[in-house]
Amino acid sequence: MSLVILLDAGPLGLITNPRASQETRDCNLWLESLVLKEVQVKIPEIADYEVRRELLRADKFKGINRLDDLQKYLDYVPLTTQAMLKAAQFWAQVRKQGMPTADNKALDGDVILAAQAAMINDEGHEVIIATTNVGHLSCLANAKEWRNIP
Repeated sequence: MSLVILLDAGPLGLITNPRASQETRDCNLWLESLVLKEVQVKIPEIADYEVRRELLRADKFKGINRLDDLQKYLDYVPLTTQAMLKAAQFWAQVRKQGMPTADNKALDGDVILAAQAAMINDEGHEVIIATTNVGHLSCLANAKEWRNIP
């Protein structure tokens, strides 16, 4: 069973941010260390969407270019019908349990990301979602603060 790290929008945004802060440097070093260890790090399409839409809205073209460049080095996990069907199940499940991850009218990227993780897990991989917001994701998937993934 191989380890797969899925980047949530938080770490993906830090990695593609062209402004150097301590946090962006730390996140980039963390990503480099995973790649050097030959850990599979992947970009889920839903996380790309969440980061890209904000970069486009704010006309942050350097960030968009960095996001595009990152796809040359990391695997991209496209949305599939199976993942969206699983996301719908997750969406209903968390609402029945009284633990919604977003407003009922929101698209709810967290359940879509969790569904993408579930699809990869079903292929026999151990999946960890690297995030900055463990709370919503942890009820559906193995999610950890990116800094806590060695």
